[in-house]
Amino acid sequence: MPLRYWILIISLGAVWGGSFFFNAILIRELSPLWVSAGRVSIGAVICWVYFVATRRTLPRDPALHAQLFALGLMNYAIPFALFPFAEQHLPSGIVGVINGLTPMTTVIVSQLWVGGEKATFGKTLGVLVGFAGAALLASPSFGSGAAGQVLAYLAALLATCCYAVTLNYARRFKGLDPATIAACSLTGAALASVPTAFAFDGMPVVTLPETWAALFAIGIFSTSFSFLLVYWLLPRVGATNLSLNTFITPISALLLGALVLHEALAPVHFIGIAVIFSGLVFIDGRLLARFRRASA
Repeated sequence: MPLRYWILIISLGAVWGGSFFFNAILIRELSPLWVSAGRVSIGAVICWVYFVATRRTLPRDPALHAQLFALGLMNYAIPFALFPFAEQHLPSGIVGVINGLTPMTTVIVSQLWVGGEKATFGKTLGVLVGFAGAALLASPSFGSGAAGQVLAYLAALLATCCYAVTLNYARRFKGLDPATIAACSLTGAALASVPTAFAFDGMPVVTLPETWAALFAIGIFSTSFSFLLVYWLLPRVGATNLSLNTFITPISALLLGALVLHEALAPVHFIGIAVIFSGLVFIDGRLLARFRRASA
């Protein structure tokens, strides 16, 4: 694979890791619902600009639009609110690491999904190892007075389950133009999240310039540009190579949280992170396959 594709894959993981950094800034003034509403609204606008500029044609099937609306809810609106909610109680880097559990939850959902990919021994072991690491991450929160942190861990884990469901659900859009999927699903997410945010949290009040900067950065770079890049890269590098950004996103989130936000991590957190990465290695399988070939 050409070097430029590796650079794009690493950049994609870094940008997605940056979304947790932006969330940490946004929740200083915005509620989690408004973080989600603002992010998907900006992302939808940028995707439509790209859609129109490249002269794509919008499908006319109402059933397809309903399915894309459902995709927008599960893949954008709900998890984009759950992650900033979790960051109200947890460091952004830790939430970024929990996002790295998405391959584990995907293995579980795919096993139960009709026509889904069945788990191998390596993937099953990776799931068990990954959730053991998650338990280590959450272990300091099981003491007295940490109920909010436990709820935050569960919210972030639920967000990864949303991603796992949509990864299986999105297979029905295999023949559809990827830019159409992004534009329509983000629009559906915006149509659902903006009224919900108004209903529960009222009109948002933004007074800090860094809030506006973080909102536009997460909407443009971590949402619209990143998903358009995914759809451009996928046919060129394949799903397996593209999935390697899963290893980059938590590292990016941890580095930004520690270096910029000065978030502190306990020793048990580092152990949990190492265990989760070990689980990802088992699920990915390629490193173990090379080791077996070398041994043979």
